[in-house]
Amino acid sequence: MKFRLEVTDKLSKARAGEIETDHGTIKTPIFMPVGTAGSVKAVHQRELREDINAQIILGNTYHLYLRPGLNTLEQAGGLHKFNGWDRPILTDSGGYQVYSLTEVRKIKEEGVTFRSHIDGSKHLFTPEAAIDIQRTIGADIMMAFDECTPYPCEYNYARKSMEMTHRWLKRCCERFDTTEAKYGYSQTLFPIVQGSVYKDLRMKSAEVIASFGREGNAIGGLSVGEPAEEMYAMTELVCNILPHDRPRYLMGVGTPVNILENIALGVDMFDCVMPTRNARNGMLFTRNGIINIRNEKWKNDFSPIDPESDLFSDLQYSKAYLRHLVTAKEILGAQIASIHNLHFYLWLVTQAREKIISGEFYEWKNKMIKQLSQRL
Repeated sequence: MKFRLEVTDKLSKARAGEIETDHGTIKTPIFMPVGTAGSVKAVHQRELREDINAQIILGNTYHLYLRPGLNTLEQAGGLHKFNGWDRPILTDSGGYQVYSLTEVRKIKEEGVTFRSHIDGSKHLFTPEAAIDIQRTIGADIMMAFDECTPYPCEYNYARKSMEMTHRWLKRCCERFDTTEAKYGYSQTLFPIVQGSVYKDLRMKSAEVIASFGREGNAIGGLSVGEPAEEMYAMTELVCNILPHDRPRYLMGVGTPVNILENIALGVDMFDCVMPTRNARNGMLFTRNGIINIRNEKWKNDFSPIDPESDLFSDLQYSKAYLRHLVTAKEILGAQIASIHNLHFYLWLVTQAREKIISGEFYEWKNKMIKQLSQRL
């Protein structure tokens, strides 16, 4: 993997760059749709490519490990062949799912023992296993195994967890550096900065992660319930320490406003389930604000979902029609809403990139944040 930094904004720390992988080039800043179980929910791969123009998607190590399982993925030739996606894929390490399975997991130095949410079977994820699993899945970008601490989190717990994440990272790197990719293309490994919302821990973790000299770095443990101001403060702190010539990935973030604010702080890569999850519940993101399509006010509104968007221009889906589909629980409603939201997210980061390159980002960002925060 190669990263080329093209432009840094003069009034903020926003950056435009390019990540080159064996499955294609990713223009940053970028948003990555989440395909938890090998599929971005309710969205066909053709729509991801042609309507949404997704340059990279995510796969989830925990879910893919359990189902369809590593044997099936290996026989298929990896996730790219299995799901028909020919562009880059990033996989998380399973650490976040372990974080969320508080009732059915135990964390030790060796790794994490957990029970499957599918059948209750017992499994062990170690740093080494996380690398081996991601090798088999075949991700272009793999994540180091870490513990994502909850919010709020006591200082001593956050410190001990961070230190263990660093020890796990050493084991991940050793396993990664002594194994080969399985399917004839290269893979890369990103470490993850932790430290909860404690300034000294975040600084320490960023320094340790930077010292490993990997090809990219991630920031984890944010967007887990802390106030947005805390997220921005920690992100700014970490971005000031992580090397400027490597991509920075803020995991699990977030709203359109979160994304713009964090781009301004120097983040290059984002992912979040919000555009698809919220779409299935009737929340739409538009250039003029947020729509709850279930509201009665849209029942007889026959205007386009987002008049300024070129998506569905040949189909002219109206707000009234989409409201009908969503309230009637028609599957097409979830599909249209999901494609709409993902198209909007990719439009937003593409616009941000163009504004960074043209030198107009800072003023545009401030204007857009006011628009995007409105409830229509």
